[in-house]
Amino acid sequence: MQTPWGECAVFDAHTHLFSLPFFQALAAQRGASAEEVAATLGWQLPPEDPAELAAVWAAELDKHGVSRAALIASMPGDEASALAAAAAFPGRFYAYAMVNPLNGAAILPGLRAACFFPAMHRYSIQDDRAQQAIDQAAAQGCAIFVHCGVLTVGARSRLGLPAAFDMRFSNPLDLHSAAVRHPQTAFVIPHFGAGYFREALMLADLCPNVYLDTSSTNSWMRYEELDLRTVFRRALAVAGARRLLFGTDSSFFPRGWNYEIFEAQTRVLLDLGIAAADAALILGKNLERILENS
Repeated sequence: MQTPWGECAVFDAHTHLFSLPFFQALAAQRGASAEEVAATLGWQLPPEDPAELAAVWAAELDKHGVSRAALIASMPGDEASALAAAAAFPGRFYAYAMVNPLNGAAILPGLRAACFFPAMHRYSIQDDRAQQAIDQAAAQGCAIFVHCGVLTVGARSRLGLPAAFDMRFSNPLDLHSAAVRHPQTAFVIPHFGAGYFREALMLADLCPNVYLDTSSTNSWMRYEELDLRTVFRRALAVAGARRLLFGTDSSFFPRGWNYEIFEAQTRVLLDLGIAAADAALILGKNLERILENS
């Protein structure tokens, strides 16, 4: 992709695979059809075959010049969708999947990251079941992605569905013991900690295997009167360019890949005087290193 530093491979570390089973799960909770859910949200209903949805994503990334992307199966039990999407386009997608350790499901082979959402599923990441899932994922060479901080799901709000999340389980520091126990495993905190920025920086300072994902609009900044430039400057000072992972949090169609996030973040990095080599790390090489060399 053409960037302010010239041609550079861009890998998106955070995109959601909203599969047909995802829509069907929302529909079941609402007492509606998947078609009605899609119409209410104004989103395109995805094809039944995850490989066809992967083709839609591949064409979208081609349009923007994005080389690779992590696709997150965005509900527990939908790992097969992410794996099928990745298998349909070898070398193009990394299969991530949301897991709920309270369900006791195994981490399926082939996943590149196991994604934990403690506040959503109302458990502590220090719970024995969560620690066992982390141990299993680490043993299989997966990265460990843990959503911390503020968690909002706009689709649920628009559908009138409850979001009984528990913020007690959102602190990045709760990951410290697991990150220390698995020093060769990459632990990824999305959205700069989503409001727990200070704690995310503390964890990254203590653990060299902790990475910060830059995705989303990062609207949590208003809690601390921060701007994106300050967030990047402080993250770079603590974690360095080698531990930041560019992401957009892109998810649904017809919006597709969120170029505005890319534009805003590269503008800030350029303003901070980031060298081309460091920009290349943040925009893609870091993700490639931790997922393909693990």
